[in-house]
Amino acid sequence: MRRILIESARHKLRRKHGGDVDREDINLETIAAPEPQQDVIALSEALDRLIVVDEQAARLVNLRYFVGLTIPESAEVLGIPLRTT
Repeated sequence: MRRILIESARHKLRRKHGGDVDREDINLETIAAPEPQQDVIALSEALDRLIVVDEQAARLVNLRYFVGLTIPESAEVLGIPLRTT
């Protein structure tokens, strides 16, 4: 899921696909969860750096942010005690 979101964000930032066009504001109440595309790319880069330092923490962030799991669900998937998360 992470790779899909990253590639989508990069795709939308390309000039060919309107990345250099000024966009108009829309009514934020009509959007369930607005997500700036550059934030997804920055998060991906930060996760790549975190993997080098703490792979388990990077996996936890992946599960929480990209998969949408709760803390208890993430702890179960990673096979770690709830306190560790």
